[in-house]
Amino acid sequence: MKILKRFILLCLVFVSFVEAAGFLMPDEAFKPYAKVDKEGNIVAGVKLADGIYLYKDRVKISLVDTKVFTIAKIEAPKAEEHMGDMVYFHSADFLLKLQKEKNIATQEKVGVKIEYQGCSEQGLCYEPSQKIISVSIDGSKLSGTKSSSAQKELSETDMIADTIQSSSFLVVLATFFIFGLLLSLTPCVFPMIPIISGLIISQGKGLTTKKAFMLSLVYVLAMAVAYTIAGILAGLFGANLQAALQTPWVVYAFAAIFVLLALSMFGYYELKLPDALVSRVSKNSNRSGFVGVAIMGFLSALIVGPCVAAPLAGALVYIGQTGDALLGGSALFSMSLGMGVPLIVVGVSAGKFMPKPGAWMTLVNAIFGVLMLGVAVWMLEKVLPFEVTTFMYSALGLGFALFLGFSDKEGHIFKRSVALLLFLYSLALFMSVLAGAPNLKEPLSFFKATERVAQVEKKSTASFIKVTSLDELNRLLEKNRGKKILLDFSAAWCSACKELEELTFSDKRVAKKMRDFVLIRADVTANTEQEKALSKAYGVFGPPAIIFFDKEGKVMPSKTIIGFIEADKFLTHLQAL
Repeated sequence: MKILKRFILLCLVFVSFVEAAGFLMPDEAFKPYAKVDKEGNIVAGVKLADGIYLYKDRVKISLVDTKVFTIAKIEAPKAEEHMGDMVYFHSADFLLKLQKEKNIATQEKVGVKIEYQGCSEQGLCYEPSQKIISVSIDGSKLSGTKSSSAQKELSETDMIADTIQSSSFLVVLATFFIFGLLLSLTPCVFPMIPIISGLIISQGKGLTTKKAFMLSLVYVLAMAVAYTIAGILAGLFGANLQAALQTPWVVYAFAAIFVLLALSMFGYYELKLPDALVSRVSKNSNRSGFVGVAIMGFLSALIVGPCVAAPLAGALVYIGQTGDALLGGSALFSMSLGMGVPLIVVGVSAGKFMPKPGAWMTLVNAIFGVLMLGVAVWMLEKVLPFEVTTFMYSALGLGFALFLGFSDKEGHIFKRSVALLLFLYSLALFMSVLAGAPNLKEPLSFFKATERVAQVEKKSTASFIKVTSLDELNRLLEKNRGKKILLDFSAAWCSACKELEELTFSDKRVAKKMRDFVLIRADVTANTEQEKALSKAYGVFGPPAIIFFDKEGKVMPSKTIIGFIEADKFLTHLQAL
């Protein structure tokens, strides 16, 4: 207590001495500040009153309260020599060039800590002081501030974003068109094949190859426009449009549309626009088909095939960082055209090989009707339990097998054989549901007790800790510091996420290697504000995305995986960490 009283007394004496001698108080002599410039970097320093100077080696500036930004370089003002020391006689302005440790394009609050000590030319030296000033950093403005060492650690997504920034306009379009062609071979595009085929077939009589091509082109162009608009909005505003369009009511509504399309293929009614609306659109009623195809192409892109892959994410990162919606949107449009090339081929083929009216036409319509119902069930997988959708698949298969007439002795041998195989497979699916072990690939595996145990063992080896907010994740990262961490962004409505779970994470070799990591799953199914903030913090525009942390808790950008990856490739990826 005596020591405290003495300290307070000394402070009062010092203040009285300063005021009596005409010296400035510390907060009058030194006024630290920090602000953000146009490039997103920080200008910080200390404004000095007349007759005040700072010691150069006593000025230290650092960042606090952030795991996103670090200082890449500090450009200091020129100091002058004074009595053997290097000092600043005028206001000292320091430029802090920043770099991002995490790929974000949003505003982030950062604390700038300024430490300093100086003296008055009248002979009074002040005690060391410090101050923390809060500023807001715009991550989208820091695309070009990474150091050369950091550039070597770019993820595939960031490298694609840099490709857009550094390449010519035509090279970007050509590159993304090729990306689109490659993406057309992935499950992202597969559900659209029966859609476009069914739409072409449903045109009925008078369908020529030319018209089939035009309808297919309209479908693909509408799909490309949808991808481009959604991509630009996601890049500019960071919105996860995937999640918004995978809410249960949207999925139910779109599944109902496919059921209606299927029923029209079965001949229950003719699905077309009202005559009054058709007459307003065009005097030629044949053009009404183009309007319907365009609408379906637009909706299909947004709801049926929402896939996040590295090229798509790279374009979104570029748009978010630079705000250049024109170049980024053009890249997305070109990529969508590449994805649509196989769809055009399928559409033209459906028109070219249209059977003549008769029994074959009825069978073809029925096949595409069943495919439409299959797409509807596939969509419902996102919102219904797997057991329910497996039962729907089995019921659909059994019904179609009965329609084909597998027991009809007078039917064609090939048709009966296909129907019989379909009946047996669908029956096996139905049995797997009754046994409580639905399995689309191996429906009879429930008979093998050892295999069933192995399946349970597989699932237990890849046990993830679920988080839905940034606070939960940060606590886990801090708790597991010193360990390697795998963070998986996933959602119940994400088809590619399910493929990762069933084909990649369940692989015995992969599951064994994953034991070396702390497994955390960021569940963004509900798309809440907390989940959005979690995704934005790591630059994730939508699942699936796998992010790795080193033992110090830092993100390894070059190891980030966007989209689906096969088991063998993922195993090699894990072994390199």
